[in-house]
Amino acid sequence: MSDDKRRKARSDYVFRRMQQSTIAITVGVSEATIGRWKKAAKEAGDDWDKARTAHVLAGEGSEVVISTVVEEFMIQAQAILDEIKSGEHSTQEKVSMLVAISDAMTKLAASAKRFAPKVSELGVAQDVMAKLLDFVREEFPHHAQAILEIIEPFGERLAEIYAS
Repeated sequence: MSDDKRRKARSDYVFRRMQQSTIAITVGVSEATIGRWKKAAKEAGDDWDKARTAHVLAGEGSEVVISTVVEEFMIQAQAILDEIKSGEHSTQEKVSMLVAISDAMTKLAASAKRFAPKVSELGVAQDVMAKLLDFVREEFPHHAQAILEIIEPFGERLAEIYAS
């Protein structure tokens, strides 16, 4: 039974690009077990991450891959923004989280720049957003709460503008 679950977990990870936490729920094991299976497979020469990348590239091409990565990143970034809005974090923690998201967005866009022109445009927009967040944090920390209220709808607008 464990081998069937392991095969399903690998299949869901590689071919359906599911997150480990979701796979754990669907196969009925802990997320740590999925991690152990993935690690053991890699040590045995079956790197799930490489297989996943190869499958995506073979089936869809780099433009779609980059767009998918950016889309998945934005979903995660949105979840963090929701946590910032509703979580019980200090203003300084919230600003730090926003700066970290912006930095990650900038790095993602920079690494994707040569593969997808639209991603490059989004990267420039996100870089401006990161610089704005840094500026507010350094020069106007008392406005951090206001930037939190603005950043979410602005991020959505950026995604709309550069998704087309």
